[in-house]
Amino acid sequence: MAYVHVMPQALATAATDLASIGSVLSDATAAVAIPTVDIPAPAADDVSAAVTSLFSEYGQSWQAVSKETGWLHHQFIAALNGGGFKYMATELSSAKQQLASAEHWLENPGQNTLKAANAESLSLFGRPVIGNGANGAPGTGQNGGDGGWLWGNGGAGGSGAPGQHGGNGGSAGLLGNGGAGGAGGSSTLAGGPGGSGGRGGAGGWLSGSGGAGGAGGTGLADGGNGGAGGAGGLFGDGGAGGAGG
Repeated sequence: MAYVHVMPQALATAATDLASIGSVLSDATAAVAIPTVDIPAPAADDVSAAVTSLFSEYGQSWQAVSKETGWLHHQFIAALNGGGFKYMATELSSAKQQLASAEHWLENPGQNTLKAANAESLSLFGRPVIGNGANGAPGTGQNGGDGGWLWGNGGAGGSGAPGQHGGNGGSAGLLGNGGAGGAGGSSTLAGGPGGSGGRGGAGGWLSGSGGAGGAGGTGLADGGNGGAGGAGGLFGDGGAGGAGG
């Protein structure tokens, strides 16, 4: 079986080089447009006029062909860039699976490596090396914990007590999705506003989607605002905003 090795960086470099070549050719074509299309007749006789018209038609044909080849050139560059991104996304997906397998192996009975590393990281930075962030407790408005530095999803924010804002979702590290924001608590007091929904956590810096914003709580006077969706990573989508109360 034959294997093809694709380097996304090489595709990106090739696309950049081709774009530079296309820019030079486009500038050169534009520079000769007037001299080759609007050709003045060297004399007033019919032969000179016919020759001038012929070369002018050649110039117009060249400009038309150059325009079409320029479009094909742009399409080819777009295909190269798109291919590079697709291969990179596939590699990121494979990396996620490998990290998940590593986490499973490290958490087997008798394997204390991950637990020790996570405990040290939590004490120093408030987030693990690998693993999901803790969810905020319901009814507390507690923020969700951040996911691991390398891999892990952010924890969901806790819902708010009556009239209290919901907790923000935790952010992911390198790879993972942001946690959802907690729902704002509904107000039970006359004239009391509902709590706002928590903000969704940011997706992983490299790959991951942002968490959805929490819904705003209802109020006897005003409902709470929905929380903003979290920002997506380099390869990921932003989270949806929460509904207002």
